[in-house]
Amino acid sequence: MVMGPTHAMSGAAIGLAMAATLPPEWGGPTSIAGAFVFAGVTAGAALLPDLDSPQATIARSFGPASQVLAHVTENAARAVYSATRTKRDSRKENGHRTATHTILFAVLAGLATGGLVAAFGMTASVGILFVMLGLALRGLFPRWAKKNGWLIVTGASAILAWGTWRLLPESASAIALGASVTVGVLAHLLGDVITKRGVPMLAPLVKISGKRWYDVRPPEILRIRASGPFDKLLLTACTVAVVVLTYLIVFDPARIGVAWA
Repeated sequence: MVMGPTHAMSGAAIGLAMAATLPPEWGGPTSIAGAFVFAGVTAGAALLPDLDSPQATIARSFGPASQVLAHVTENAARAVYSATRTKRDSRKENGHRTATHTILFAVLAGLATGGLVAAFGMTASVGILFVMLGLALRGLFPRWAKKNGWLIVTGASAILAWGTWRLLPESASAIALGASVTVGVLAHLLGDVITKRGVPMLAPLVKISGKRWYDVRPPEILRIRASGPFDKLLLTACTVAVVVLTYLIVFDPARIGVAWA
């Protein structure tokens, strides 16, 4: 898989691009601050699919709680895979890169996010912001997170979540959070689909070559190795994109056709 920082930075880049183009009625932000909240949530959600792996960055984000959740998610994903696989699909010893690495999961995650916020209001909004912004901190600032530990990351996430809800309530609406979570998960899939293994992004709805969990991937010459030179190049490209988009959103929004409120 592509490494956590690359996933998070790609999520931030795609999030900023979507923030500048997504209509407000579809969850797009209406202010500069809202655009960065949107990108922060997409950066966090770009790590979400790897909750099916206890060894992934996301599993270390909130200490024992996220470790336990990662084990639960891995077992649940493996159960879904086993229940839906065909005879052509191989058996798996774990659930990594299965149920949470699909377009279906991206859509369901966004719908679930929006549904929770619509049903439970502030409690759900703050909770989702807490998780997603915490994951963004872990992915975008890995050295800082590793140095300070999960307790500091958890505390910083709580402060950011509460502050965002209080100061930018429109960024914590059901539509805004649902849209940004779906965009973030899709960013993760785009990162993993170009790796050596690929991902079953069309599963379990589309059967290919008799397999319900067919790993979609480009021709071999275009595939990259996780933590290899092309992974690092991708991280650099996404970082540059974030810097450029940040400049345009803050200092020259007219160039990208945005008129912030």
